[in-house]
Amino acid sequence: RGPGPDFSKSYLVKQTIFMVIGAGAFGVFAAVDYRKLHDWAWVFYGMTTFLLVLVVSPFGSQSHGAQSWFALGPFQLQPAEFTKLSLIGALAFLLSEFRGDIDLRRLVALLATAGLPMALIMLQPDLGETLILVAITMAILLVGGLPTKYIAVLTVVGVVGVVGALNSPLLAQYQRNRLTAFVNPGDKSNAALYNIEQSQQAIANGRITGQGLFDGPQTKLGFVPEQQTDFIFTAVAEQFGFIGSATVLLLYGLLCYRIWRIAQVSKDSFGTYICVGVLVMFAFSAFENVGMAMGIMPVTGIPLLLISAGGSSTITALAALGLVLNVHMRRFQ
Repeated sequence: RGPGPDFSKSYLVKQTIFMVIGAGAFGVFAAVDYRKLHDWAWVFYGMTTFLLVLVVSPFGSQSHGAQSWFALGPFQLQPAEFTKLSLIGALAFLLSEFRGDIDLRRLVALLATAGLPMALIMLQPDLGETLILVAITMAILLVGGLPTKYIAVLTVVGVVGVVGALNSPLLAQYQRNRLTAFVNPGDKSNAALYNIEQSQQAIANGRITGQGLFDGPQTKLGFVPEQQTDFIFTAVAEQFGFIGSATVLLLYGLLCYRIWRIAQVSKDSFGTYICVGVLVMFAFSAFENVGMAMGIMPVTGIPLLLISAGGSSTITALAALGLVLNVHMRRFQ
């Protein structure tokens, strides 16, 4: 039995409110000269870090096995989403000050800046958001001139860290099952495979042109869990088929290309680093979310930005795009 009209209407109303708030954030981040935001990067970083500390305290709310939200009446606020933007700003600030000269002491400062919010997010625990922060950090460091020897060491440390997290008591067994289900799809004892199987069935139902809006059986009857958030791509694939899915991916590709071009023409390195961070935020989220729906990536709960339901992710994504537009608008100043 699928979700009823009241359920769908509730998400529509909430998402509309979030889009309006996100549009306001887009306008603010586009209007205020990003070079002035340079001096406020640490204030924003401190605010989001404080919220991460607060959310793992008794003030936070638990849902789906993770304590990652603040319950604000009918709405939920997820600080980890805002942390992506604040970390981009903090790393961009440091690297623009270092001007490509990164020695061991400065590398430690950069890693400490990224590591603090990652550690707090893992306490929730939320490995998906942590992986996004890792990808953002590595990309900005690469563009910022990190020496090759440090890149090799950090890559090894990152792999060891992910393996360690999967085998640590931080993650519950069902969370480990979700993250490793794609590796062994034949293991019928893994209950997490149900999500992947239903997701793949929904995508297969779409074929070339799709079942039509609101007509997909998997979507209409609610067989795919968390379809409004984690598995939103299956709704697109089933209702609009290969053509609709490919169109969505092409639009994402165009968005990422434009962000990369803006990074290249930025007037200063601070703007370039901001754009690179936002680019990775969108690209990694899309790659992981779509791969998760297809069963070729682990189930991490990462949303498909601008498409998945979710207030914090929508507001953050629009604010990030506002920053990119900000950099582009002032490229000649």
